[in-house]
Amino acid sequence: MLDNLGMTLLDLALGDPHSAARPAELVIHDRHDDSPISAHALVLGVGVREPDEVAALLWRLGPSKATALVVRAPIAVNDAVRAAATESGVVLLTLTPGAAWAQVAALLRSVLSEGDVGASGRETLMGIPAGDMFSLANAISELVDAPVTIEDLNSRVLAFSANQDKTDDPRIQTILGRQVPGLFLEMLESHGVFAELYHSDKPIYVEMAGLALPRMAIAIRAGDDTLGSMWATVAERSTPEREQAFAEAAKLVALHMLRQRAGADVERRLRAELVATVLEGGPGAHEAARRLHIASSSCVVLALGVGAGNGVPAARAEAERQRIADALAVHLAAIHPRSASALVGGIAYGILPVPAGRDDGDLRAERVATEFLDHASTRVRCAFGIGRTATTVTELAQSRRDADRALRVIRAGGSARPIARIPEVYATALLLELSDLIATEAAPPHGPLSRLFDYDREHHSNLVPSLRAWLDAFGDINAAADAVRVHPSTFRYRLRRVVEISGLDLDDREQRFAAMLQLRLSDTAGPS
Repeated sequence: MLDNLGMTLLDLALGDPHSAARPAELVIHDRHDDSPISAHALVLGVGVREPDEVAALLWRLGPSKATALVVRAPIAVNDAVRAAATESGVVLLTLTPGAAWAQVAALLRSVLSEGDVGASGRETLMGIPAGDMFSLANAISELVDAPVTIEDLNSRVLAFSANQDKTDDPRIQTILGRQVPGLFLEMLESHGVFAELYHSDKPIYVEMAGLALPRMAIAIRAGDDTLGSMWATVAERSTPEREQAFAEAAKLVALHMLRQRAGADVERRLRAELVATVLEGGPGAHEAARRLHIASSSCVVLALGVGAGNGVPAARAEAERQRIADALAVHLAAIHPRSASALVGGIAYGILPVPAGRDDGDLRAERVATEFLDHASTRVRCAFGIGRTATTVTELAQSRRDADRALRVIRAGGSARPIARIPEVYATALLLELSDLIATEAAPPHGPLSRLFDYDREHHSNLVPSLRAWLDAFGDINAAADAVRVHPSTFRYRLRRVVEISGLDLDDREQRFAAMLQLRLSDTAGPS
């Protein structure tokens, strides 16, 4: 981690990184959250600046066996901080001023490569682990004696080499933001750099105002498919030998990018299978939960439905669902590193761990869903159904069913909000399921309500709406008459006709309840 991010972002303040355990996950410290810190965590001490705060946090992290603490530089390292670092065994790192915590968290997650749901063995390409773009960037940097970045077609940084502190301001901004800044992108485009880059099969030399140091760049291709580009910050035009080495290295980068793309697809499919197995329950659920690292956690299932809209091609709709599912996975991972998410059957499911022993897990999931809908750039209508808190793996299947039921209520128009928790819409969900049961009957029995519907259709009358208004008003004639916009005397006449035609006894509470239920079901499924 220090090899990849040292000098540019991180600096060692105290401790021995060689004897420290490998970080297992990234944790953001919150002084108002007393949740336990997992073993071998890399903790980001956001807002921790004063020496006594740093020392206190180091003492807290020691019993948890955390690996390292990162705090914003500069800090005053006094005797209390030294003693806490020594006794706790936690490595203390400092973050360079100006770097955003969100950017640092993303970079650290890239380096840590937390996802381990697949096989543990790693394939190598030319001696470098397949898909390990940072190691590859460092190797190429040594080859051409210049700091290197590897970027995709949108100029997002996929990996970078060490020694970026020896470059210029545009490169440092690019590393910190993991994206070439817009100002420099416009400058490169206006000078025709990208046009030249993607039309050439050899390295190009870029020198212009605004860049303190020139660049050597080459397009990364796999056959006719352009995958991205590679940039080296050089002091002067490179020798032909180094340009040739840079061009040959681009071919190796292409292999790794293709392998990374294929690996991501395999990883996505495997994760989707594991999530589906957990949500379906059964004998394989516990093993799948163990591989997803959620077997010992209380969790809530979220079901995110994505509306494709009319006239949208199936391929585009599927791509949109996958895009939003990926965004949900990133959002949940930022909330809790042990969360799991996948697109299963057209629904993006998220499994969110929540604090054990509390009964507000679904409320916490609702806040997470609200934040996602508030901040995600979605071009289609999205809705969340939220299930109950599952304290065991076995209960996750029920939480998934609850989330599906709540989502269905939203899609059926039973909720005005795009987020529904199952306790809020349980009755409506039951009505929808009861309407499904009725729909399976070849010929529902002909009863009082059926006679009223038939009479209204044949005579173009309004007896059914009148009965509904009377029931909704709890028998208040004036309120019911006002609801259907007729005089109370006219309404009393209609009510007598309802009794005559249907045979209902409106003084019988059981018959009143049956009529209310059937009317609600007719609103849900439509009269038949």
